[in-house]
Amino acid sequence: MEANVVNVKKENVGTIELKDSIFNTEVKEHTVWEVIKWQLASRRAGTASTKTRAEVRGSRRKILPQKGTGNARHGDRKANIFVGGGVAHGPHPRDYYYALPKKVRKKALKGVLSMKLKDGELTVIEDFSFEEPKTKKAIEVLKNFGLDQSKVLLVLSEKDDNVMKSFRNIPKAKVLLVDGLNTYDILNADHVLVTKSAAEKINERLG
Repeated sequence: MEANVVNVKKENVGTIELKDSIFNTEVKEHTVWEVIKWQLASRRAGTASTKTRAEVRGSRRKILPQKGTGNARHGDRKANIFVGGGVAHGPHPRDYYYALPKKVRKKALKGVLSMKLKDGELTVIEDFSFEEPKTKKAIEVLKNFGLDQSKVLLVLSEKDDNVMKSFRNIPKAKVLLVDGLNTYDILNADHVLVTKSAAEKINERLG
């Protein structure tokens, strides 16, 4: 399929051939949900930690005689029912990562790219660069597309410090290289701007 290529002023400057197998596919909602769940699980720090009654510092002396006082038959003060005692069944450091087949991840990525293009939320933009890092120039580019108030994902084919530094100060803008392209960030963006060279690289990588 053919898509228009525009410059930073949103003027048509040509076309590009996008593979139907990537930009014109259907994907099940459940597949996308599964990939998003996997991505968010992988990002979890898993550092939440509590102490059990065995780990809490304190005396292990029985607080009252077993019989005769009319009080409950308690052991030491480190029991979970006391303030300062251990926590029963609390969280401990763990890794939330689990494996997900590469084919499933690839299918979901193709599906969300197709969906964004179909909904008019993906634009192929001519490769551009800045002479120096300048947030003002990045905002100008977004304003030309009417996206200065939207969540935008800019996809580059290779690292460009001037462009990346210019966009990183904009709260709702995110820059990714093709190698880091993922389902969650595409879905999370209101609009995706893909440079021409990045689109060609996506054709290669996912084709």
